[in-house]
Amino acid sequence: MKEATFKDKVSQGFQDLFYIWKREFKTTFRDQGVLIFFILVPLMYPLIYGFIYTNEVVREVPVVVVDNSHSSLSREFLRKVDATADVKITTYCSNMEEAKLLMKEREAYGLIYVPTHFSDDIALGKQTQVSIYCDMSGLLYYKSILMSTTAVSLDMNKQIKICRAGNTTNRQDEITAQPIEYQDVALFNPQNGFAAFLIPAVLILLIQQTLLLGIGLSAGTAREHNRFRDLVPINRHYNGTLRIVFGKGLSYFMVYAIVSVYVLCVVPRIFNLNQLALPHTLMMFMLPYLSACIFFAMTASIAIRNRETCMLIFVFTSLPLLFISGISWPGAAIPAFWKYLSYLFPSTFGINGFVRINNMGATLNEVAAEYQALWLQAGFYFLTTCLVYRWQIMNSRKHVVEKYKEMKAKLEAAPKETKD
Repeated sequence: MKEATFKDKVSQGFQDLFYIWKREFKTTFRDQGVLIFFILVPLMYPLIYGFIYTNEVVREVPVVVVDNSHSSLSREFLRKVDATADVKITTYCSNMEEAKLLMKEREAYGLIYVPTHFSDDIALGKQTQVSIYCDMSGLLYYKSILMSTTAVSLDMNKQIKICRAGNTTNRQDEITAQPIEYQDVALFNPQNGFAAFLIPAVLILLIQQTLLLGIGLSAGTAREHNRFRDLVPINRHYNGTLRIVFGKGLSYFMVYAIVSVYVLCVVPRIFNLNQLALPHTLMMFMLPYLSACIFFAMTASIAIRNRETCMLIFVFTSLPLLFISGISWPGAAIPAFWKYLSYLFPSTFGINGFVRINNMGATLNEVAAEYQALWLQAGFYFLTTCLVYRWQIMNSRKHVVEKYKEMKAKLEAAPKETKD
């Protein structure tokens, strides 16, 4: 037979690549499990998160009060606290035990205790205090109660200082109440909302996790359908590492290019979240992120032996990955071991880069560290994916050769009439 030329080999390689891409594309839309992770979860999960946190902040947190002072000053303090947007006083209790019982029954999430000597200390020029007790099962309850009581105490402090100063003009009163004027401005999240801070990170992590689950499920299906339990099917088109990796990767990239537009552009617009990113900047940033996630998932799929394994291995990692990314928990407070471990996952650099681009209006130059790290991860996981599939191709060939030798030995050992 005539030996194939280089041009023929290249042509055959591209034909095999597009065959693998076409087959993987069809498998994605025929497998209900993969379709759920690739389409249904990215469509529904962000909407569920958005509707849960659509109010952004917690308002009218129910609080109980124990007022042992029974003075006009304590009543004024409590009236101002109740007038804030974040706190609602529901019950006045006669003692602490009654108030604790109401908190235990979840009829209130906080307790304000005014001591007996509250008004007397102020009249004598002494410093007094008001104690608050919060249900720490939800930090937003604690934030609302603490911020409201602090704001009221600072406001009353101003009035007390003005009364004691003996000023004669309004300007003197202003200087006494606030010697240094300041303004509190929350940058990039002026409403201090929970959704604006958390949902962008969740959206980026969602892309990585659904790719892990979908590709893992597809790998488990491929092993179950392979008689030798290999990842690469016995097919003449699956005879080269690059054509397999590029064929599968191109299929996943095409699906998630569309999914990413919905998740990162449409969902924030639906819930009126911050969107300061320039379209071309976001597109250029997502290119290495999607590539890194796809090759990372293809590398990790070597550990999947059946369809159920991916659920056991990958689902539980979502919450730890969100914490060690440095968004949900301050990056400066993360131990060194976990910080270095987080660098293995594309989501760490993807979350930090996307939040700065989308919520803060950063350019690619301003997220150069995350952008370059994602390209390095994409290259590294591309190489590991090639190694994984090369190993699987060699295993597949080895199994075919062993099966051929086994059948040949059986034929040689069979009686002559059987051979005839």
